[in-house]
Amino acid sequence: MPNISRNEVEHLAKLARLAVTEDELDTFAVQLDQILDAVAKVGEVAEADIPPTSHAVPLTNVFREDVVRPGLSRQQALSGAPAAEDGRFRVPRILGEE
Repeated sequence: MPNISRNEVEHLAKLARLAVTEDELDTFAVQLDQILDAVAKVGEVAEADIPPTSHAVPLTNVFREDVVRPGLSRQQALSGAPAAEDGRFRVPRILGEE
């Protein structure tokens, strides 16, 4: 017995505002029935003692460990700047600020 009927496929097509032919309705009914059967089989396999997973293969973090290192001093950072003022980078004004 099919899980989804041709009439249900037609109703779904109307709800989704899809223009489907009579042949497509028959084809989609068979295809959707196969999909629903496959989903039901997956549901049968999922047991309570099997933990849910987000990936089929376990993933490991490939990033390096964070290591605190000394950074540049303010003087060193500003030494390469074309312009500095009050211990900060000086840049051209781009907005009409007052």
